[in-house]
Amino acid sequence: MLIVLIVFFYLALEIKTTPIVSIPSGSISSIITYLSKNNFDINQIDKNILRILGKPQSGLIDMGGERIAKGDFLYRLVNAKAAQNKIVLIPGETLYFFIQDIAVKLSLDENKLKESYSKYAPYEDGVIFPNTYKIPIGINEESLMMNLVQQSLKIHQNLAVKLLGSYKQEEWFRYITIASIIQKEAANKQEMPLVSAVIFNRLKLKMPLQMDGSLNYGAYSHTKITPQRIRTDPTPFNTYRNKGIPPYPVGSASIEAIRAAVNPADVDYLYFVRNKNGVHTFSTTYKEHLDNIHFP
Repeated sequence: MLIVLIVFFYLALEIKTTPIVSIPSGSISSIITYLSKNNFDINQIDKNILRILGKPQSGLIDMGGERIAKGDFLYRLVNAKAAQNKIVLIPGETLYFFIQDIAVKLSLDENKLKESYSKYAPYEDGVIFPNTYKIPIGINEESLMMNLVQQSLKIHQNLAVKLLGSYKQEEWFRYITIASIIQKEAANKQEMPLVSAVIFNRLKLKMPLQMDGSLNYGAYSHTKITPQRIRTDPTPFNTYRNKGIPPYPVGSASIEAIRAAVNPADVDYLYFVRNKNGVHTFSTTYKEHLDNIHFP
């Protein structure tokens, strides 16, 4: 009984640690030696306890605080999750700004991130699915992009099978390209199927889409589209000058925008304009559209 009390007392002793502890690979003895040399209050008794608990993980371990009980410290060495950061890609954002954000947040090289994305992604944008991702601390640029692209392509494949019955990459990313324009054009989720209908109706009639959202690609994601920009942008993203859809998505698209692209509303609208309430008024004829512009 006395021995049990001594053990409980020992494990309850407070140990000073760092919130994140880097553990090398190796034997329990070598890990104990490493921690002791790096000013952790660890000794041979702890080695014996670890032999009961299990082998410590290698890598960056989240300790959850700077002062914890020794028993908790030893338990976390074996069982705690790897230390992680969170990164978020919001619907509608472009890869250009997403890479800038994560380069700053994770202290990574922006150019290496771009190169790694290009190595693994089939399209220049729109592949990484908008989501919150938990990223292990210390991950390098290539591993990060490889994992983000692989996770996202799996999501795309599952959605395609669910919505279309099969996954054909070129067909699917045509829908994602349309969804990415819907994402930027619609004022809310309820409008998305209506914006989708306008896109498909215009494509069917071989009309140019004439949508500002398509010009919010890459570095222009947050740029207001002006008449001068429409006149001078020479890229296939300028849907005022070019018929059809851009060659790849103009940003990330939410599930709601993707569903709208696959299932447009059954309406004959060809035009829409933002009204005084901040949403859009849709119309079928150009005359109605002009009336809606003059009397929003």
